[in-house]
Amino acid sequence: MKSEPYVATLIGDVVRSRAAADRAALHTRLAELLETANDELEPVVPLRITVGDEYQGCFEAVGDALHAALWLRLQLAPQAELRHGIGWGSVAVLAGSPRIEDGPGWWAAREAIESVKQEAAKSATRQLRTAYRIADDTGGPDPAAVNAALMCRDQMIGSVSERSLRLLRGTLAGKTQAELAEDEDISASAVSQRVRHDGLAVIAATDELMRTVR
Repeated sequence: MKSEPYVATLIGDVVRSRAAADRAALHTRLAELLETANDELEPVVPLRITVGDEYQGCFEAVGDALHAALWLRLQLAPQAELRHGIGWGSVAVLAGSPRIEDGPGWWAAREAIESVKQEAAKSATRQLRTAYRIADDTGGPDPAAVNAALMCRDQMIGSVSERSLRLLRGTLAGKTQAELAEDEDISASAVSQRVRHDGLAVIAATDELMRTVR
C-alpha cells in the first residue's frame, strides 16, 4: 500500500441520474467531459468514473479542486446537475490498475459529498452542490471559510437561467462580452446587464480567488 502526499481528492456524481431520459448518453457525455478535464485541469491523479455515475481524482491544491468542481458543473449544465465533495489529506493507493484508493483524504471527500446530499434535502440549502472537509491534523485550508464561499457560489449558480449559465461558462473561458453577445445573438448591452444582474462577474471573481487556496 502506497501513500500519496497530501492532495485534494475530488469525488463527484450526477444528481438524480436515474431520472435521465437516456442514461447511456449521459454516461458517455460524462466520460468525454472527464477526459477533457484531465487535459485542461491537469489533476495529479486523473479523473475517472469509478462506479455508475460517480467519479474521482486528485489535485495538488484545494483551490485547484474547487475550480474543477465549478468547471465540471458548468460544462455539463443544463443537461445534468453535478455535486462534489472535496477532501484534503493523504490518500493510500491500494491497487494501481484499476486504481483503488483509501485513506484520510479520500474519507474526507466522501464525508463531504455525503454532506451535500443531506444538506440539499433541506429547503434552506437545497441549492448546495459542493462541500469541503479536511482529514484530522492535516493543517489544510479552513473548512468553515471555504464552505461559506461554496454555499454562496452554489446558491448563485442554482438561481440563474440557462443563458446565464452559458454566459458564465464563456466568461470563465476568457471570452469578451462582445464575443458572448455574438454567441447568443443578443446585444453587448444585454450581456452586460445580465452579467451584472445575475452576479456572473462576481462568480468569476470568486472562482479566481478560490483558485489561490492552498
